[in-house]
Amino acid sequence: MGEQTSLREYQRGLSARLADLSNLRLVSKLGIEVGGNRWLVDLTDAGEVIPVPAIAPVPLTKPWYTGVANVRGNLYSIIDFSMFIGAAPAIRSERSRLVLISDKYRVGCALLIDAIVGLRSPHLFDRVTDTADAAQWIKARYTDREKNVWNELAVAPLIQDAGFLDIGVSLRQS
Repeated sequence: MGEQTSLREYQRGLSARLADLSNLRLVSKLGIEVGGNRWLVDLTDAGEVIPVPAIAPVPLTKPWYTGVANVRGNLYSIIDFSMFIGAAPAIRSERSRLVLISDKYRVGCALLIDAIVGLRSPHLFDRVTDTADAAQWIKARYTDREKNVWNELAVAPLIQDAGFLDIGVSLRQS
């Protein structure tokens, strides 16, 4: 028969496991590099990070709408996030990645980024209080110990932003 555990021992073990889980939440942001800028993305908003697959261009779309890619049988819209924020196109290299937006949003979208910087804990950063000029999809700004600025991406407002949703180019002549 199995080893019996007292209720008190079970509660202590459960409490220790919950404390371990809350410590894991402290490192809940993925650091990425985009157009020379540093960004933080909540791990619950990033469904997966993958190497850049073949991307099929889509005609009559804005330059930052890179095209579509097949990821394990599912089509994803690929957004060059660097171009979307007004910077130069993403640098395509062995460090380039796609950050798939979490399935919880049901958008089938991925952000093309220059590189992954690693996991970051925002509580180790200093929050910048003046973000009046920030887009609605910038949740917060931080500075790190080296005084680098980090923007925290708010995925839900981004994928609902009218500019983000408007991928088509106008064919009207003036």
